[in-house]
Amino acid sequence: MNPFAADTEFYLRLAAELRAASIVDVGCGTGLLACELAERGHRVIGVDPSSAMLDVAHHRPGSERVRWVEGDARRLGEVGDEAGADLAIMTGHVAQAIRDDEGWSVTLAAIREALRPGGRVAFESRNPLVRPWTSWNPQASRRELENAAVGRVETWLQGAEVDGDLVRFELHYLFVESGEELVSSGELRFRTRVELSRSLSDAGFSVEGVIGDWDGRPADVTSPELIFVAARG
Repeated sequence: MNPFAADTEFYLRLAAELRAASIVDVGCGTGLLACELAERGHRVIGVDPSSAMLDVAHHRPGSERVRWVEGDARRLGEVGDEAGADLAIMTGHVAQAIRDDEGWSVTLAAIREALRPGGRVAFESRNPLVRPWTSWNPQASRRELENAAVGRVETWLQGAEVDGDLVRFELHYLFVESGEELVSSGELRFRTRVELSRSLSDAGFSVEGVIGDWDGRPADVTSPELIFVAARG
């Protein structure tokens, strides 16, 4: 449902530019990016709390090159390289799924410990200033995909409810051939650029850049993304 796209290419390019020999992928999901990084010669640890997603990851081409770990970032202390990783990534807006401040602080602290001095962390969060949830409705968000296993699938977002900096929503999947519809509920935290920068500083990172979109342009108030690259101090 989430094939290669501009965000995938961005992180592949970043890993190459940083010459990152070892990478930890926090919230690796079904492992698309982790496997591609491994295929390109990087040593990769993929960490995710969902056993179902890791089951999918294990069946991807190149999955045998990745070390898969079920759990959150704290597991990196058990499985990480003693010398520390060169790069840690959190993709797919997973940073927004870590909603409470304590959980976010614990995640950043665990990532810092998993990195070598000077190692980088990179992640993205949607820019709350552009209010992206206003287009999370069936009319604006509907798309159609073709899946080899189940055929044509229609997906759309609806029911966005805003509560401060939290947004709740529903993601619908309609399997056209069978008529079955599945609904996944979610809730995301929309932290500001200032809040994210402060949290990184508090965790011992120095922000090197904030990028506004996958083409590499600097972030401003109109940018759809806040893509952070920060170095461990």
